[in-house]
Amino acid sequence: MLVDAVVLAGQANQGALRDVSSATNEALIEVAGRPMLQYVIDALAGCERVRKIVVVRSERELQKAIHGEIEFVPGRGSMIDNLLAGAEALPGQGFLLVATSDIPLVTSAILDDFLAQCEKQAGDVFYPVIEKSIMEAKYPQAVRTYVKTRDGTFTGGNLMVLDRAVLQRCARMTESFVAARKKPWQLARLLGISFVFGLLLGRLTLKRIEGRVSELFAVRGWAVRTPHPEIGLDVDKPSDLDLINRIMEQNAQVRPGEGG
Repeated sequence: MLVDAVVLAGQANQGALRDVSSATNEALIEVAGRPMLQYVIDALAGCERVRKIVVVRSERELQKAIHGEIEFVPGRGSMIDNLLAGAEALPGQGFLLVATSDIPLVTSAILDDFLAQCEKQAGDVFYPVIEKSIMEAKYPQAVRTYVKTRDGTFTGGNLMVLDRAVLQRCARMTESFVAARKKPWQLARLLGISFVFGLLLGRLTLKRIEGRVSELFAVRGWAVRTPHPEIGLDVDKPSDLDLINRIMEQNAQVRPGEGG
């Protein structure tokens, strides 16, 4: 599976992270002395399955600070519109790898392995999920949001692989879910109330969730169980940034042959 990559980096630093960084864009917040977006770019650049890389940015300051063989395109505001802007800069057919700019622990090897898992299934959309036990075994300090299913308890990742052919359809349906995310009954109307109750009570299987999402979006969707918790370790708040910095420091102290 060869893919082009879209990195979403249009988020202004106006949330909780503003208290710990003066960077104007969240992607420029430093982790171990480098903008966290740079780690994502380096991982993509070293991934043998990735061809072109496009970064959707909100300001030119970001473009000046990040290095690599990448193309920058202006953002359009919402996450969905930014994704469409990135996709338009990568015309053609085939799959796109969509990544957020705030997963600095991701590596080329992790990306290659995730894409290798995706190509084992015939599908249109692939989304990574990480078991709680895997996350807590490697990063016990990480505080994540989990969903309980009959197959286990999972958190989502910050990557997605999707076929360009279904992008428009998925984008507009996703907008409906984003608009309804804080309106439980509207969300229930979209998903079906029995499905929502089953999800809240942890009675659904991953296959059942895949089936419902595939039905709603008219796609073949897959939840990819990945052994790489780094895909799910994003930087949303000061405690996340502190944790990532400590992990980076610990990794730097491990010499070749000693572990890690």
